[in-house]
Amino acid sequence: MKSNLLLLLTAVIWGFAFVAQRAGMEYIGPFTFNTARFTLGSLSLVPLLLINKRRKFERVGFLPLNNKNLLLGGLAAGTTLFLGATFQQSGLVYTEAGKAGFITGFYIILVPILGLFIGQKTSMLTWLGAVVAVIGLFFLGSNETLEVNLGDILVFIGAFFWAIQILVIGFYSIKTDAFQLAFLQFVVCAVLSTVTALIWENIIISNILLAYLPILYAGLFSVGIAFTIQVVAQRDAHPANAAIIMSLEAVFAVLGGWLILNESIPLRGFIGCFLMLVGMILSQLYLLKRN
Repeated sequence: MKSNLLLLLTAVIWGFAFVAQRAGMEYIGPFTFNTARFTLGSLSLVPLLLINKRRKFERVGFLPLNNKNLLLGGLAAGTTLFLGATFQQSGLVYTEAGKAGFITGFYIILVPILGLFIGQKTSMLTWLGAVVAVIGLFFLGSNETLEVNLGDILVFIGAFFWAIQILVIGFYSIKTDAFQLAFLQFVVCAVLSTVTALIWENIIISNILLAYLPILYAGLFSVGIAFTIQVVAQRDAHPANAAIIMSLEAVFAVLGGWLILNESIPLRGFIGCFLMLVGMILSQLYLLKRN
């Protein structure tokens, strides 16, 4: 119960982060926002790294930063994280926070599907869930004239990179220290975001200061605190329960968009949300049989 409640808290934080990301676009560009967000997120993990370093050193010694798996994993995860965050943040310029939350949640289905390419097995429930979710995505992303929003497309592309990032983390996390890997991926993402912001955007400090609240929430709470809660909670949580609870992130994105940004979703949008949520849950039910 404790683990499930912690995972629910994580889903709430990540869901409302879409509101912060959407609000931040009123003042600064997507690359600048991600620069500030992941820089802050990286710094928020420093205390945990120091504590973890002391504990590991007392037991088996601390993994050095020149560890090959750590460097390769941090670079690969950070690059895919940058791509996922870039497409998602750029998409939020054109679409609502609630829709972006549900479309991003599609990565839950993409992870086991993409896992097929690296030899991971999946089940018929995953394929059934994918079909239901795709139908829901169509209802959610299209209007009465069947036109798809540019922002929805960008967020959907971002979902592919989120899925790849999760697979990369899953591959390297068993070979190196999880907290160091998380920290390094955030640093890589922050550096790449900074470079692209310097090239494509005008970085104005006064505008960054105007967006301090969205940046603080997206960086400190969404990146730093929520990640830590997830790591702690998943040690004891049932995998199927964890996956299903985390899929509620999309629901809280819609709720946050409605409560804070006054966003409204038409009936076809709610039908799409419902179908996507059903698809996400169906795609994870195979874990109940496996465990």
